[in-house]
Amino acid sequence: MPINIEMPKLSDTMTEGTVVRWLKQEGEEVEIGDIIAEIETDKATMEMEAFDEGVLSKISVSEGGKAPVGSAIAVLLEDGESDEDDSAPAEESAPAASSSAPPGVAKALESAAATVNKSQTTTPAPAATPVSGERIKASPLARKIAEAEDVDLASVTGTGPGGRIVKADVVAAPAAPVTTAPAPSPSSAATPAPAAISPVAGGEDQIVELSSMRKIIAERLLTSKVTIPHFYLHLEVDAAPLMALRKQINAQAEATHGNKYSVNDFVVKALINASVAVPEVNASYNGDHIVQFAHVGISVAIAVDDGLVTPVVKNAEQKSLLAISKEIKEMAVRARDKKLAPNEFDGGTVTISNLGAWGVESFDAIINPPQAAILSVGGIIEKPVVKDGAIVPGLRMNLGLSCDHRVVDGAVGAKFLGEIKRLLENPALMLV
Repeated sequence: MPINIEMPKLSDTMTEGTVVRWLKQEGEEVEIGDIIAEIETDKATMEMEAFDEGVLSKISVSEGGKAPVGSAIAVLLEDGESDEDDSAPAEESAPAASSSAPPGVAKALESAAATVNKSQTTTPAPAATPVSGERIKASPLARKIAEAEDVDLASVTGTGPGGRIVKADVVAAPAAPVTTAPAPSPSSAATPAPAAISPVAGGEDQIVELSSMRKIIAERLLTSKVTIPHFYLHLEVDAAPLMALRKQINAQAEATHGNKYSVNDFVVKALINASVAVPEVNASYNGDHIVQFAHVGISVAIAVDDGLVTPVVKNAEQKSLLAISKEIKEMAVRARDKKLAPNEFDGGTVTISNLGAWGVESFDAIINPPQAAILSVGGIIEKPVVKDGAIVPGLRMNLGLSCDHRVVDGAVGAKFLGEIKRLLENPALMLV
């Protein structure tokens, strides 16, 4: 019997999904384990795997379409099963008798339904010759066979519901002779429709539909700004010691494991160590109490095509700088390839957002609920600084900390940000 392929629940907060792309088309064979579609969730675009085998008979939700979790998006026929099952009477072809209707009304409805069904099974439907521009009603399998056998569907009489052409109709029909349609005369030729003009090319405003990810980003950040009392702290860090140590470590790493450390790797490590040293920030507001987390989970903001994602380095306090660096690089690659799994977004306790690569010197980030803090990192810039009473060139980096004032007080936030500054200006401390 037909098997419904349903919209899967690919994340804990997902309520609907968008079909980005079908990797299998109607009429194709599907094996268990095949990737049949790409589904956009509220967090990322993920691959949907087939858990049954057979022939993909019908795609109900086209590419770009949305569907609630659990709703049917396609139909799969088991091996050897005929597509003629589609010829079951359509729901709208006859009125169903209501169980709550009076006996006389119910009997009349049942009689009408029997009459309609009888007429459908005993009277062949007219040929499926369409009016110009109409779509011929035919099952996917019938279309596939017609294409292979060179049968013109317009000349086939459909015996399915509403004149729908099914497999048996195509098999019984002769192959259509190949004819060449005469070229229309200039007087009878239809005036070609004008080409569609792009809104941008025409100078008009362009409407961009929200992706599922963008909708969730909008909802979560609006909730954050409306319900979380933010306050902001800023510090400038002397980045010269960090850059000097990074240069030495990368020279050694090139000759050993080959991993090249980024500035962000060191900032993440400093954020982890500060979260252990000042646990009041590694916490979350929960109505009538505050939860201080036993482990540190660093949510790393990664820019992707239609927004950003925040996969988590879990149990980060137990990992070395090398392990953290490799994990972040690997997550960034899979995030841009839309290969992250739903559980990789769980367990974050504090977030880092680094816009230094885009030339941003400083900014204030919005807290990622239900966390209590997010660290914003600007780029390292060369500027004149005063040192020992003299103006000298220096390398400086701006840090910002956005805090939930229900959890973090100003003094605690300042202590936390000061600890990050101390570690970055003495980076060797993070290696012991």
